Amino acid sequence: MEARLKTGIWVKALIRRCDLAAIPIAVIARGDADAGAIVLKFNGGEAGCSVLSQARGQDGNLLWMRSTGPAPVGEAEADAYIDRQRGRDPDIWVIEIETGSPEALINGPLA
Repeated sequence: MEARLKTGIWVKALIRRCDLAAIPIAVIARGDADAGAIVLKFNGGEAGCSVLSQARGQDGNLLWMRSTGPAPVGEAEADAYIDRQRGRDPDIWVIEIETGSPEALINGPLA
């Protein structure tokens, strides 16, 4: 069995990284502290939002999927996607980050 970092600890580390880089971040919804899935909403302002969802690849390694597609979408569309996911799984963490560049903050491949 693979040892995994608890979700609550991972979120705290992300918040710290953003704080050090002066990037605004907010926890919109708290999920299960031990094993809740994570949805990241990158808000690029007028450029639109990107929503990334945590997933496991075929090899079992962590990756991030562009849940709302390859191009940024409007904030209303991003929020609607997040609301649908929270309706299916109330243990999901939702984190909003005010930057349009997710690549600098995520660990793991982006699919």
